Amino acid sequence: MVVVKSVTIDGEGIHIFRSAIYIFESSSGLTLELDLIVSEIAIKKYKTIENLIVEIELEDGRLIDSIMHVKILAGGLPQLNLFCGIDDIHEYEDFIRVNENDAWFPNLEEGITIEDIRKVEMPNEDVSLKLNLPIDQVEWLKKQKKKSLNEIFQKLIYDFWKNQDLKK
Repeated sequence: MVVVKSVTIDGEGIHIFRSAIYIFESSSGLTLELDLIVSEIAIKKYKTIENLIVEIELEDGRLIDSIMHVKILAGGLPQLNLFCGIDDIHEYEDFIRVNENDAWFPNLEEGITIEDIRKVEMPNEDVSLKLNLPIDQVEWLKKQKKKSLNEIFQKLIYDFWKNQDLKK
């Protein structure tokens, strides 16, 4: 079985949590497919891009350089599907072949959780809050810098979660 060691997209290495590389056979031809479980940050970065320059390093030392198309796979975990057409099947004789009529398909999600992924790359999201606070607290909040407020609220929420767990 062929194992992916690393993937570089547009010159930048990405963290891969799990991957499967295979040849997909359909009535329209053969494609090289690379399914990846990545972080939510990577999904955000590549979800609007149609084609990427991809370098795939295999565990046996081979390198595959190609322009690949991108699909975001629906599922519980963030997944990218990178694919490109292939002409010479002889270069890929040791790759698993999946036919469009086959029942088998790589299941990358088994044994990994979104929490595992977020331990490595935690995405940040902007949030707006509408609060009703005493005027002295509002005045104090307005004087704070955004970075300080982010730190305060992160610590406050983690402390609150910790206290909630202790009460259970």
